[in-house]
Amino acid sequence: MHISVHKKIRIGFFIAFTIIVGASVLSYLIGKNLMHNANRLNHTIEVAKRLERITKQLKDAEAAIRGYNLTKKETFLRPSMEERSLKIEKEYRNLRLIMDDPEQQRNLDTLKQLLDVKYKQLTAGEQKDFVKGRRISVGEGEVSMDLIDRKVNRMTEIEEAQLYENSRLFEFFSNLWIPVVFIISLFAILIGVYSYIVLNNEFRLQLHIEARMKLYQRELQDNIALLNKSNQELEQFAYVASHDLQEPLRKISTFSDRLQSKYGNELEPEATELINRMVAAVSRMRVLINDLLIFSRAGRIMPETMMPVNMNRLLQDVSGDLEVALLEKKGSIIFDKLPEVEGNDTALHQLFQNLISNSIKFAHPDRALNINIKGELLTGRETGIVKENKWGEMFCMITIEDNGIGFDQIYAERIFLIFQRLHGVSEYKGTGIGLAICKKIVDAHNGYIRAFGYPDKGATFVIILPLKQSREE
Repeated sequence: MHISVHKKIRIGFFIAFTIIVGASVLSYLIGKNLMHNANRLNHTIEVAKRLERITKQLKDAEAAIRGYNLTKKETFLRPSMEERSLKIEKEYRNLRLIMDDPEQQRNLDTLKQLLDVKYKQLTAGEQKDFVKGRRISVGEGEVSMDLIDRKVNRMTEIEEAQLYENSRLFEFFSNLWIPVVFIISLFAILIGVYSYIVLNNEFRLQLHIEARMKLYQRELQDNIALLNKSNQELEQFAYVASHDLQEPLRKISTFSDRLQSKYGNELEPEATELINRMVAAVSRMRVLINDLLIFSRAGRIMPETMMPVNMNRLLQDVSGDLEVALLEKKGSIIFDKLPEVEGNDTALHQLFQNLISNSIKFAHPDRALNINIKGELLTGRETGIVKENKWGEMFCMITIEDNGIGFDQIYAERIFLIFQRLHGVSEYKGTGIGLAICKKIVDAHNGYIRAFGYPDKGATFVIILPLKQSREE
């Protein structure tokens, strides 16, 4: 199956566009994941740092209490436990703001409870009257600090586990990014090479087409020159046929007439028969030459000779010209009111005269001849044979139907060829050019003609002519 170059280029661009869109989406997802992992890493570091600060400040406060208990120096109580507690509380609130995991938030709630207990212990530890409950206070402080350490360690482990999981995803997407970039680049290179090859082939094809077009133009010019030469030779032939060829025929006819009138009584019957055959052959030759001249001129219709033709008046004129022949066959012509058609009056007159003469010639010997002519207006689409670009134009379909001897439908195309006869010269007179002239006239009017034969029943000729002639043609 051949795919056009334009279709290949469209497919290539579609693939490239799909790859670019896919790469963009994938890059967005990978970038988003990388940013998420980077944010998660910063979050874990920030949480660990704040937890470490809280733990360090608690341990510093506890160490200050122990130093005070041992030395009784109040310098260990500066800053005070209340100030230290407020500082730790501030770190806790900041930690609370950045914590979004539900489990960690529950751990923060527990840590808050432990810190509140620790605050009370630290505040009680800086009181001067502490001897009675000192040991208990120290034991409770160690237990409380141990619980805080375990909670902080638990929270740190959770953050590290989340960080580890995100790090694995980070590593996966990082490793995926390199082959994706490589594959996309490879596809881009392949598409670029493919586009270059296709466009290069298209360029070469265009050069080849241009070279062939120049060659065809030269051949066309040569053919036009040859056609002009053939037309000149045809005109010369027409001149010879109308003058030089008919002159010998006139002499043969004249000498044969003299021979018959002067020596007819002295000739034997066989000689007289030969002379009669010669005269008949000369007559047929003269008719053939005249028909050839008519055929050669039939298609030469100039655009300026085209004008509206009253078809009703034209058919009346044709009927008048053929009145004698119709009377011989006891025939009649009935025709509908036909529309006005643009064309050459002389050529259309010859067209209908030839068709009606054809019906008269092939009338059935056992019945009176009836010729019915009907007209109908159709659009180009309704005709069924007009090209699509003319479907909107109006056409006149004229049907000429007779009840003559008809013909076999297998000869429907053959009868329009020049010198094609379905009957011998002895049966029906004629040269076999009449219907060929009809087709040539119809073609010159950008129309169509068809024939339908029904043996021993009659024949029907259908002519389709445009109401208006296209000047472009």
